[in-house]
Amino acid sequence: MNDSMNPGLDGQPHAIVERDGVRYTLLGTAHVSRASVDAVRDAVASGRYDAVAVELDAPRLQALTEPDALAKLDLVQVIRTGRTAMFAANLALAAYQRRLAEQLGIEPGAELRQAVLDARERNLPVHLIDREVGLTFRRASHRLGWWGRAKLGGGLAASLFVDEQVGDDEIEKLKQGDMLESSFSEFASDSPEVFDTVIAERDRYMAARLRESHGDAREVLAVVGAGHLQGMARHLREETREPASLREELEALPKKSDIPWFTLLLAAFVIGGFGWGFYRGGLEVGSDLLLHWVLATGTLGAIGCAIAGGHPLSILTAFVASPVTPLHPALASGTLSALVEAWVRKPTYADFMALRDDVGTLKGWWKNRVARVLLNFFLTSLGTAIGVWTGGAAMLSKLLG
Repeated sequence: MNDSMNPGLDGQPHAIVERDGVRYTLLGTAHVSRASVDAVRDAVASGRYDAVAVELDAPRLQALTEPDALAKLDLVQVIRTGRTAMFAANLALAAYQRRLAEQLGIEPGAELRQAVLDARERNLPVHLIDREVGLTFRRASHRLGWWGRAKLGGGLAASLFVDEQVGDDEIEKLKQGDMLESSFSEFASDSPEVFDTVIAERDRYMAARLRESHGDAREVLAVVGAGHLQGMARHLREETREPASLREELEALPKKSDIPWFTLLLAAFVIGGFGWGFYRGGLEVGSDLLLHWVLATGTLGAIGCAIAGGHPLSILTAFVASPVTPLHPALASGTLSALVEAWVRKPTYADFMALRDDVGTLKGWWKNRVARVLLNFFLTSLGTAIGVWTGGAAMLSKLLG
């Protein structure tokens, strides 16, 4: 079909796929291009389409269209439900986007935001077809070995503290590809597992979501990063599986064992060490082992909390919880101290609103109460982990000595 008959497509990468009585027009965009914003506006304004789909999930759409979305976040609930790491991953992505916006003068994903706003203005259905970022991160993490996960987590953590410019190569990759691919490549470059999860899987996922969510529409405009264009078009043409079952498969996470083997083994080692010390050396040796364990884990956990600028009650909580953490995962020192920190120094509306800017500087992490709670969680957990290994090594040395 001639592009002149399709406003917004002229000169823009695109693909048109007809299937099951629906014509899907895939408009490939660059997430940092004003030309892509104009192309999207022209396409939606053409009146050709019954529905608009965008490469977004609900949290990312909220972040793009609701500037005060962070202020509505229940930080205590995030910590209690074990979503602290996912929140930090989303914050890392936001920090990366902020650096791009400052460097290029355009908000990354502006064309996706424009597609949603223009579609709503024309009362067109809007379909969010991308997989949630946190789920993509967790699937990528599960596919990596422990060293790959360490690199990915360390890269995400480091990205929260740096404020350097994004390299020209990354910007060019972003113009031709995908926001998540570009941001994840900073943390886990040259990883086939990350590429497959972040790009190839999402091609299949978004193609399935298009087939699943088009409703009564017969002309659907899908606004996606140019890097997804060919893969999505191929899956739209060739995929034979039911979209719902395919989506469920691509959302699934490997099941964890119902038996926490590592915790049980560590608890058996620690409790067994204490028992052996009391049995072989009497009260003096057993008490000495217990004291060394409490001081090693409790002190290092408390030091981590103190470095994070924790309140004295948070530091005390870290000291008390750290020796028990290896024996009962529900009593994780980082979680407990962060909860106390969020309770004693409740983040304000202003803290949430300033979060994206504050995490761009090292000083801002200690100034912002939301960021300081995250620091508390990670540094207390790190201190406790170091304490567990040093305390365990000291215990083993005394038992073998």
